Amino acid sequence: MSFSGKYQLESQEGFVEFMKAVGLPDDLIEKGKDIKSVSEIEQKGDQFKVTVTTGPKVLTNTFTIGQEAEIENLAGEKIKTVVTKDGNKLKVVLNRVTSITELVDGNTLVDTLTLGDIVFKRVSKRVP
Repeated sequence: MSFSGKYQLESQEGFVEFMKAVGLPDDLIEKGKDIKSVSEIEQKGDQFKVTVTTGPKVLTNTFTIGQEAEIENLAGEKIKTVVTKDGNKLKVVLNRVTSITELVDGNTLVDTLTLGDIVFKRVSKRVP
């Protein structure tokens, strides 16, 4: 199953607690909590380009499965890491945050970010 497509955020849990834990300022947390971000994924074999647009902020990361890449996290830090793929799940560790992106079915993308015991879960649906 290909990850390629555009996905719009439908629901999220744990946003405020997670963003505070990663050090985002309160004003940005307040602005961002109600924005329906859009994720666009382009997959060509093991090569990925992921663009997440949240209001005026656009975050783009490119990587190849199993190879070291520089990934920008939510706080704007660039971290060298390796993205792995297990079936329909992409996993990456950025400092203390573990991120798992799962393509549940052809139309639902679930992102789970974990920092210690704080979990931030986002559910996005494919859009045309």
